[in-house]
Parts: sequence; C-alpha cells; structure tokens
Amino acid sequence: QRVAIARAMVAKPRILLADEPTGNLDSVTSEKVIASLFKSAADANAALVLVTHDADLAAQCSRVLHIEDGVIVRDSKPSS
Repeated sequence: QRVAIARAMVAKPRILLADEPTGNLDSVTSEKVIASLFKSAADANAALVLVTHDADLAAQCSRVLHIEDGVIVRDSKPSS
C-alpha cells in the first residue's frame, strides 16, 4: 500500500483517491498507511478523497459524506 501511495504521489496529483486503503491490512500497518496518506496529501497540497466503511477512519477526515443507494444522505464535519 505504501508503495502504491508513493507511486501515486510521483505524478503530483491535485486529488488523491483512496478506495478502502486499509481493507486488507492489520491494524498496525493500517495506521502507518493512513498516516502516510494524510501526510502525502498535505505535503503535496492535494485533496484526499477517501472511501471507507471504517467509521474511525472517516472521523479523521475533515468532511464526511454518507452515501446510501447512491444518494448523499448526510454531509458532516467530524469533531477533532
């Protein structure tokens, strides 16, 4: 996963898309990957669009869109 992040960041994207980036990882590796994603996006001044079912991970984001049946049902800003 970390290699994939590095490879994606080489192109200096303005938007970084991550679909379930921790889905197949243990908790220790997940934390490292998420830290790397957030840091890489911040360092590149890029937006990070993260798709996840993990509520704890979503809570780390600055904005969360809840989607059900293809429709946004809630738009929230988790408290930090």
